[in-house]
Amino acid sequence: MHKPFFFRLLFLFFSLVAVAQAPKKPTASEIYHNLQKLNFVGSALYIAAHPDDENTRLISYLVNDVHANTAYLSITRGDGGQNLVGPELRELLGVIRTQELLAARKTDGGQQFFTRANDFGYSKNPDETFEFWTKNEVLSDVVMTIRKFKPDIIVNRFDHRSPGSTHGHHTASAMLSLEAFDMVDNASKFPKSAAEYGVWKPQRLFFNTSWWFYGSQEKFEKADKKNLVSIETGNYFPALGLSNGEIASLSRSMHKSQGFGSTGSRGTETEYLELLKGSKPSDNDLFEGINTTWSRLENGKEIGAILNPLEESFNFKNPSEMLPQLLKAYPLVSNIKDEHWRNIKLKQLKQLILDCSGIFIEAVSKTNTINPGENFEVTLEAVNRGNAEVVLKSWKNSEGKELWNSSEVLPFNNKKNIEITVTAGNNNPPYSSPYWLNEKGSVGMYAAPEALIGLPETPALEEITFELQFGNSTIPFTKNIIYKFNDPVKGEVYRPLEVLPEVTASIPDKVLIFASDDAENVSVIVRAGKDDISGSLSLQHPEGWKVTPAQQTFQLERNGETKTFNFTVTPPNGQSEGFLKPIINADGKIFDRELVTIDYDHIPYQSVLLPSEAKVAKIAIQKKGQNIGYINGAGDAIPESLKQIGYSVTTIDPSNITTENLQRFDAIVVGIRAYNTVPELAFAQNYLNKYVENGGTLIVQYNTSRGLVTENLAPYELKLSRDRVTDEFSEVKILAPENPILNTPNKITQNDFEGWVQERGLYFPNEWSKEFTPILGMNDKGESQTKGSLLVAKYGKGYYIYTGLSFFRELPAGVPGAYRLFANMLSIGK
Repeated sequence: MHKPFFFRLLFLFFSLVAVAQAPKKPTASEIYHNLQKLNFVGSALYIAAHPDDENTRLISYLVNDVHANTAYLSITRGDGGQNLVGPELRELLGVIRTQELLAARKTDGGQQFFTRANDFGYSKNPDETFEFWTKNEVLSDVVMTIRKFKPDIIVNRFDHRSPGSTHGHHTASAMLSLEAFDMVDNASKFPKSAAEYGVWKPQRLFFNTSWWFYGSQEKFEKADKKNLVSIETGNYFPALGLSNGEIASLSRSMHKSQGFGSTGSRGTETEYLELLKGSKPSDNDLFEGINTTWSRLENGKEIGAILNPLEESFNFKNPSEMLPQLLKAYPLVSNIKDEHWRNIKLKQLKQLILDCSGIFIEAVSKTNTINPGENFEVTLEAVNRGNAEVVLKSWKNSEGKELWNSSEVLPFNNKKNIEITVTAGNNNPPYSSPYWLNEKGSVGMYAAPEALIGLPETPALEEITFELQFGNSTIPFTKNIIYKFNDPVKGEVYRPLEVLPEVTASIPDKVLIFASDDAENVSVIVRAGKDDISGSLSLQHPEGWKVTPAQQTFQLERNGETKTFNFTVTPPNGQSEGFLKPIINADGKIFDRELVTIDYDHIPYQSVLLPSEAKVAKIAIQKKGQNIGYINGAGDAIPESLKQIGYSVTTIDPSNITTENLQRFDAIVVGIRAYNTVPELAFAQNYLNKYVENGGTLIVQYNTSRGLVTENLAPYELKLSRDRVTDEFSEVKILAPENPILNTPNKITQNDFEGWVQERGLYFPNEWSKEFTPILGMNDKGESQTKGSLLVAKYGKGYYIYTGLSFFRELPAGVPGAYRLFANMLSIGK
């Protein structure tokens, strides 16, 4: 085996088992791999629509075989998807999927960018997509990213020529890339980014095609491939027993919220790229004809003469041998005239210098959260585990102020701790929360500060810069201040140091349904973000609603302490909707944010600040029955929503379903995608059918047609399809006006389909037996009517209902008509 392949794979192996937040402690093979990347002067950008759209096999190949500076531009953050790991949807799901993408890039070695586009949900074609996305703004973001990253080649995941054949976001991403490719070298197009980053001209634009885009493997084999470039990405490495496909699968498996765990692929693997623009490489080398050596840069030959030989003479037992040569190259790299490559190569070189010298250094806060402008204690740990003489000269805060400047030699393997006090800076944004959620955007676009557009996450707000002296060279290094603690099970756990408000408030129930004129108690939880804080709390409310008391005072002694305050809320006489918003007055400031934490093992701990509010709705709603059984599927908030209108909801363990333990329920509801995710349902279906036959009501919510645990979802023939209606404003036609599901106990009219969010529904059945009655007809613009969104059938003494309507979105959003219709479904036959 060639030495580069062996150590490249060692690098990947150790990276994959590393804890996401822990500092890198590189092995010799990792140092060698980073040296190879330092000596490659070229970049590649992959572009697609969502997290999980990227081809991790190709990205891993570009990073780890080619050594190119590689990034993925995801047009959206995947906010419109489903969540298989928890209840978070929309903005919070976007935060999770952003971090999953970053975890994927840490695994395959790439970088990550985004635009401001909001994944508003499924779109059938790019025209519909651009009705929600502000095309010029998204295009501006794509152009800016290309000018900033300066890729030599760009690869599109999707085909710009096939609208309507896939998700509209997919086609739109390719169209945006194609359009941007032709304008990034024109300073008159989006002049702000041209002035900031300069114009740029990528050399080639590819479409990452495959047999899938041709309809079948057979059609692809017969297709004309003269414009295609083929790349072997299935290399196998016996020393680790891993292929590039297996490594890439570990990256793809980070998309856990979407259920994209992958076992990888083995054997030869060919990726095909269709040339869209630029000259076709003759030897399947994507960078053919592009100078990717140091000589590409002015005075770069001198740098290459120092650094290139280090690969051949690399000492895997003692990488520090090359430290003198790295230090010799440092002033030359620092003076590269090309600012773009200077920044990239200086960062890579400095990391190599740090790693080869054996220096470990970090700044650890004694607290995990701080407030803007607060003083906090930090422990600086420095240890020299190498043989070079290194002097720790100074420490500076984010604003360049010296905090320590004693200039001490770091003795060999003797840890040095320095206690200092740091004052949190006045940052913009002021808090560590995801920056794209700080201001209210539109359905299709997020608002973001201009300086942060494109960044995957809010930059760390508190950093420490330390200066190390190696002989005659003094080099600054900057690290984020972090927080860590010891967990009895996980051991050393790292978390980001977060800047958060002094106090926050939340209403636990995000939707409050008032089904009568009676007043109800509403709880507000106030949480301290610092020690010893006091103030007043009021509850802003819609016109016509009454809240008592008007104001309450609070005092909290400890950071993290919470207290619950109760308000009596009285609805108006008629139907009404609006929002309750907790407002806190404390420390001479107004606070109106809620703190939400996201804590999953596969991504870093996240604190998210959202507007603190809860939707209130006075709904004229009647219901029959009381006890509801719920079988959880892929995760939704339907049980909590049903409790809002007075139902008693019990979770049913699918492995313990029997005829006897179902009898106590007035109705049973099956959660979304349960027949895709709950294997036990394949064996429990007969019991569910018997429950219906004996007089029960069974409601099955949407499932996808692929990956069903059983084809027998119903007591009668029922076939799922990919039919969906994505326009939440589309007209709904009532097909069975006399059916009890539309009349008892609530009269359902066209008004009940107003105010729906994101979509009407998805994955409707398109074939069913004569026993089913279709209740509603609907369609997107230009398409034929679908009738499978709500089907009801009498079976024995009871009722079976299948619905693809997006109740899992509508009920948590407090849509009155959705509640009234769901209540009718639960009440049928009662």
